Amino acid sequence: MDLLDEGPVPEHAREAKAEARAFAEAEIEPVAAEQYAAGEYPWDVLEAAMDADLVAADLPEELGGRGFDIEQILAIGEEFFRADAGIGLTLMLASFGCELVEQYGTEEQHEQYLRPVAQNDQLSGLAVSEPETGSDLAGMTTSAEKDGDEWVLNGEKYWVGNAVEADWLTVYAKTGDRDDRYGNYSLFIVETDSEGYEAEHIPEKMGMRASKQGHIVFDDCRVPEENLVGTEGGGFYALADFFNHGRVVVGGHGLGLAAAAIEEAEAFVHEREGFGRNINEFQAVQHILADMQTEFQAARTLNWRAARQVKEHDNPGYWAAMAKTKSTETAVDVAERSMQLHGGRSIFADRRIARVYRDVRIPVIYEGANEIQRNLIYRQTPR
Repeated sequence: MDLLDEGPVPEHAREAKAEARAFAEAEIEPVAAEQYAAGEYPWDVLEAAMDADLVAADLPEELGGRGFDIEQILAIGEEFFRADAGIGLTLMLASFGCELVEQYGTEEQHEQYLRPVAQNDQLSGLAVSEPETGSDLAGMTTSAEKDGDEWVLNGEKYWVGNAVEADWLTVYAKTGDRDDRYGNYSLFIVETDSEGYEAEHIPEKMGMRASKQGHIVFDDCRVPEENLVGTEGGGFYALADFFNHGRVVVGGHGLGLAAAAIEEAEAFVHEREGFGRNINEFQAVQHILADMQTEFQAARTLNWRAARQVKEHDNPGYWAAMAKTKSTETAVDVAERSMQLHGGRSIFADRRIARVYRDVRIPVIYEGANEIQRNLIYRQTPR
């Protein structure tokens, strides 16, 4: 069974997909259960992915990356998350936030910050969410005030990938108090060894245990004025565009997890006997598997359509929100059904399906909760 076949994948993205699959089979799958149980940052796998040139591959070739587009990154994401969501997330967060600096930053910022990440000498991250605010981008309270030739940051950020491990982050902070609440935010590059920057890992999560997120406190953290990314007040609009790309890729996270859940269900029902025959021979079971396949294929077709629409800047917010919602919720649904088909064995902690079942609860929340995605879909529906 090859659920993640190359059928909907554009020709130019198939080589990246093949590389990611080979890497996942050789480096992620053999250690996935061990890393999940340990709940530790998978440095060895990350370094192997760097050696395989599969980290920060979306950064420009002139800076040392591979210049991969959204379709190539989606192809990689499907394969990594099928193998293990926690490790996959770690690998894909190693350059998180760099796209914003690439698109809106200066040449000096590109050289100082993007080149080391592209060459796998540094890790980056993106700090947006806060302890009391997640999906409301215009409700964040972390502030940045100008003081001479510096910006002074105060506040907290939460759920930040690489908050502890990164060399620098792109930080979203409030810089104004205008009536237009969307024009009050800006982006800054903050080096994690700056005075006034403190970070710690958040309490252990129930899923994606091989990825680490952190809680950051900014206490009069000073950054030079040249670390402003783009224009003052342009942060919200830059993030809105950035998340269109991200949501399509998060849809790929869901697809990889859904594929893993279906694979586990198919394997189990063809091996398990009940009432004198294999479970897969029961029509009720066949119908469940048929529904799982149908929903998965519908989600995957939509997700790859969305990748093309976002790439072509054709109503990207609408398509990205639909893809993220459908693919991540399909993952939740098929994982639930696969658990049911596994019966009592589904609750054993060492089972792959048990890991997947926990992991699928997370992508429906990050990159904008799916309730917010439905708001976006309705508002941006062509009429």
